[in-house]
Amino acid sequence: MSAQPSGLEEELLHSDTLLIGGFLHVKRDRVRLPNGNESIREFIVHPGAVVLIPLLDNGDVVLERQFRYPIGQTMVEFPAGKLDPGEAPINCALRELREETGYTASEWAYAGCMHLAIAYSTELIHIYFVRGLVLGSRDLDQDEFLDVFTAPAKQFIAWCTDGTVTDAKSVTCALYLQQFLEGNKPLSWLPTPSTRGVER
Repeated sequence: MSAQPSGLEEELLHSDTLLIGGFLHVKRDRVRLPNGNESIREFIVHPGAVVLIPLLDNGDVVLERQFRYPIGQTMVEFPAGKLDPGEAPINCALRELREETGYTASEWAYAGCMHLAIAYSTELIHIYFVRGLVLGSRDLDQDEFLDVFTAPAKQFIAWCTDGTVTDAKSVTCALYLQQFLEGNKPLSWLPTPSTRGVER
C-alpha cells in the first residue's frame, strides 16, 4: 500500500501522557479531523515485538502455553517477546527463542510484520521463521512461567481455524506458515552464527 497522503490524515493538536509504566505508555491526544472537527485519541505506546515460527526437521513447530493475566486464560502461542531499547528485531527474536524455548537456530528468514491493534496501540510485531533448531537449556526470567511443546504444523493451523488458538499474532503466523508450506511464501534464509551484530 502507498504511504502517500490519503486525505484521511488527522492533525495532532495536543498530547498528554496519562501513564508511564514499566514498558507501556498511555497517551491521550487531541486531533483535528479531515472535516475540521476535533476529537480525542487514547492509545498505548509500545516498544515493538517479535514472534517466531520455529520449524523442526520432522515438520513440527515449537509452541508455548502461557497464562495471560489480562484475559485470565492459558494461551497457546508461538514464541514471542518485546524489543529491548535499541535492540535489532532479529537479535530480539534469536534471544527470545533461546531464553523461552532453549532452542537455537542455524537459519532465519524475515517473513513480514503485523500491527497488533491499530485502533489503540502502536505495537508492531516482526515475524521470523527459524529452522535448523538445536535444543539446549532455557533461560527464563525469574517471574516467567511457560510450557514448551511441539505439534505438527498442519495441526497448529487447524487449531487456529477451529478457535483452539485465538492469540492474534499466532493466528497471523498460521497464515504465513500455511502459505510457506504450500510454496506460496518465498523466504530468504540467512545463517545465524551468533545473535550479535545481526541486523534485519
